[in-house]
Amino acid sequence: MSVDERREQLIAVALELFSRRAPEEVSIDDIAAAAGASRPLVYHYFPGKQALYEESLRRAGRELSARFEEPMEGPLSERLLRVMGRYLDFVQSHGPGFAALLRGGSVAASAGTSAVIDDVRRAAQEQILAHLAIPSPSPGLRLTVRAWIANAEITSLEWLGERSVPLEELQLHLVQEFVAALTLTAAREPALAAELGSFLADEHPDGPTGRLVRDLAGLFAVPGILDAVTALATGEPASGDSESSGADGGSKSSGPGGVGGADGTGGAATG
Repeated sequence: MSVDERREQLIAVALELFSRRAPEEVSIDDIAAAAGASRPLVYHYFPGKQALYEESLRRAGRELSARFEEPMEGPLSERLLRVMGRYLDFVQSHGPGFAALLRGGSVAASAGTSAVIDDVRRAAQEQILAHLAIPSPSPGLRLTVRAWIANAEITSLEWLGERSVPLEELQLHLVQEFVAALTLTAAREPALAAELGSFLADEHPDGPTGRLVRDLAGLFAVPGILDAVTALATGEPASGDSESSGADGGSKSSGPGGVGGADGTGGAATG
């Protein structure tokens, strides 16, 4: 092999090993054996395992960043669903090494490895913001996107350890959590709220957002929830509270505990 070919081979072999085992469990001898090379030859190209680990991580980081790239066509949530499918596939393929690093428990973690991960996070944030197509994203919106990326990391790494739900279900839930977070941010920011309508208008009924809306509609059908939400939104007592007077003509409740008669004497409500 040429110098460049051998170096690329060592990086590829190291990345494969680091993907299947935590960094501290991989030795230079392991890398040399997998590459069909000698230990001195590995040291000829890299000063030690840490340098090789960081270089392989940079390659993986470029690959992961590329998985956030998606044509800006079609409903937003469906684009994100495809992105998260590729992201979770990557997490699953490179599990042990990245789990150790992102959880901060790897002895191979360093300023260099942290910088690689931060670059991936920034690239992911900028890609998501680009899909929102908002000329000047507010600090609140940037924080929402960044927090969602952190949540995706934590959730996917926990899934690696438990695999308690199908991967496709996790993929859908993460996208729906982004839609919910975006909606909450829009409720606080009028400029974003003005854009939210166009996002929702592009969505399909069978897409992630459509399914989320149906789930919420079903939740409101559960007895008591719609009344409670309405009361919170309007400041008025829930309808169940306003029908508390008994057959004997007792006064209706106007406050906590069913007290507050019309004459101001505080008569108790009856069933």
